[in-house]
Amino acid sequence: MEQVILYSGIALALIMALSLYRTLVGPTILDRLIGVNAIGSETTVLLIIIGVLYKKVDMFIDIALAYALLNFIAVLASARYFHKRKGLSDESNDY
Repeated sequence: MEQVILYSGIALALIMALSLYRTLVGPTILDRLIGVNAIGSETTVLLIIIGVLYKKVDMFIDIALAYALLNFIAVLASARYFHKRKGLSDESNDY
């Protein structure tokens, strides 16, 4: 069972590379924000997988919840900043 969890953690880390690509190359600011949010969500799951591997799930769940909350607040704050700056609303008119 430990091998399955380890391989799923490795697969999740590889999937995070796709989100990192979207964050770095994304043509719009909104794409980059979505990429950052996806990386944060995948990191939360990866923290729980690490907790299962080390058999200290209760400690890693607390860390994962705090990280998820910080990720959520950071993405909301940056989205609000770019919306106020007219960065997001100008790009949405292109479609």
